[in-house]
Amino acid sequence: MLAQISKNIFLYASQSKALNKAAKKWGLRFGASQVVAGETIESAIAKVKELNEKGLVCTLDHLGEFVASREEAIEATEYNVRTLEAIHKAGVNSNLSVKLTQLGLDIDWHFCLDNMKRIMETAKRCNNFVRIDMEDSAHCQATLDILHELRKTYDNVGTVIQAYLYRAEQDVKDLKGVSLRLVKGAYKEPPEVAYQDKQEVDANYMNIIQQHLLSGSYTAIASHDHNIIAKVKQFAKENNIPRDQFEFQMLYGFRTDMQQQLAAEGYKMRVYIPFGNDWFGYFMRRLAERPQNVAFALKGFFGK
Repeated sequence: MLAQISKNIFLYASQSKALNKAAKKWGLRFGASQVVAGETIESAIAKVKELNEKGLVCTLDHLGEFVASREEAIEATEYNVRTLEAIHKAGVNSNLSVKLTQLGLDIDWHFCLDNMKRIMETAKRCNNFVRIDMEDSAHCQATLDILHELRKTYDNVGTVIQAYLYRAEQDVKDLKGVSLRLVKGAYKEPPEVAYQDKQEVDANYMNIIQQHLLSGSYTAIASHDHNIIAKVKQFAKENNIPRDQFEFQMLYGFRTDMQQQLAAEGYKMRVYIPFGNDWFGYFMRRLAERPQNVAFALKGFFGK
């Protein structure tokens, strides 16, 4: 029943611009504050400090995607620049994650590239790293093309590969030597481009993790699945993969006990911290991913 509820919530919310607009006015309701670190850079930096003190490193993710105007894209670019500067000024241990549709990818490829270059210049000046998030499959190649162009000048940039896409294995091969965040995937994709069976996704996920690790490339394993994490730890041990060649990543607000446990075991544990007032779409995807998340959100809301 929860599975159907989560699917219905996501389908309705993703199609309702009015609901998304209203959500921004409501603030962080319906349990969203448990997984979104506030609406401002200041609130996000405060969370980073708190997690750094617990031995966790972070990545800040200013929420928002699919902007419709150049003005919005420029505003988002400036906000990401300010976030990098705030990280540097505060002296906290955090990278930055960006979505290219927030920076104008759907408006003009070269315009988006120019916006990314501005962000990368700031990251270079602040001695920081930027992760280009991967969105739906329709934006995959354009995202990789921008990464390729940026890598001609900057080595402090990487991206994300989604295991449910058939193309994932070849993409990982092509990106040998690039820092990759490997995930299972969170968008609804058609069977023409993506595995639909969970077991197939899990198998391909381990496949690309092992492939990237064995190539000597830095690998970020982004998963809340304790079985996947145990397999990665065992594989790294059996193949003499040094711990400074990989890290584990989880989302803010999820499996916090496991995050602390991995850090205590000496693994680099990175927490992805989403923030900003455009939190609704992100929150809906988290609900849709796992039925248990619906109960988690409802508990948070009625516990207010």
